[in-house]
Amino acid sequence: MSEWTLKRFWSAASIDATEGGWQILLDSKPVHTPAKSPLIVPSRALAEAIAVEWDAQDEAVDPLSMPLTRSANAAIDKVTPQFDEVIALIAEYGGADQLCYRAEGPDALIQRQAEAWDPLLDWAASGLKAPLAMTTGVMHTPQPANSLQALGARVRALSPFEVTALHDLVGLSGSLIIGLAVLDEVLPAEELWRRSRIDETWQQEQWGIDEEATAAAATKREDFLHAVRFIGLVRRCD
Repeated sequence: MSEWTLKRFWSAASIDATEGGWQILLDSKPVHTPAKSPLIVPSRALAEAIAVEWDAQDEAVDPLSMPLTRSANAAIDKVTPQFDEVIALIAEYGGADQLCYRAEGPDALIQRQAEAWDPLLDWAASGLKAPLAMTTGVMHTPQPANSLQALGARVRALSPFEVTALHDLVGLSGSLIIGLAVLDEVLPAEELWRRSRIDETWQQEQWGIDEEATAAAATKREDFLHAVRFIGLVRRCD
């Protein structure tokens, strides 16, 4: 998402109900996205949280300290006008979901993957009506057409704000099934993140901690949990 440069000019941020949702106001002036669209979000809870981000700014606005604003901007400026393209990009993960590609060995890793991933594939088969085939190694294995259609339909039924969160959840975890499991609250988010990192955790246990890789993983985890928070606020009805 493109960044913007802005100096603080307002005394207080507030919110107000408007057509299509809730808008964020800076001293009664509506906030706009970088593409100049009105910053209107679907829930009061998300609007309030975004207003808190704006109120926390000092003299110069720091977009990196405003993750909810950035995600809302992305939903409006990026996902909404390219909805079909984003849906297709996310749905493609169903054809190569990491949960379906298993190690050929050692036995301890095979067992760990099975314990973490088999229940999620069972849920995909029963809860999403999308049974997926497993394989060993990294060679691509085609998935049932009906399953891919079911997964695509599930993603397409989401709103642009929900799709924005799912895009990050899937990209960071490498799994459409894990992303959808977050949305359906199949397991706690932290547990789903842990299950997405089975292979990386195994490698770390075998070869030791790599500081650069550990720092990168921490950033990905933070981004994953931000997407979890964003979807939660989007869906809040109070």
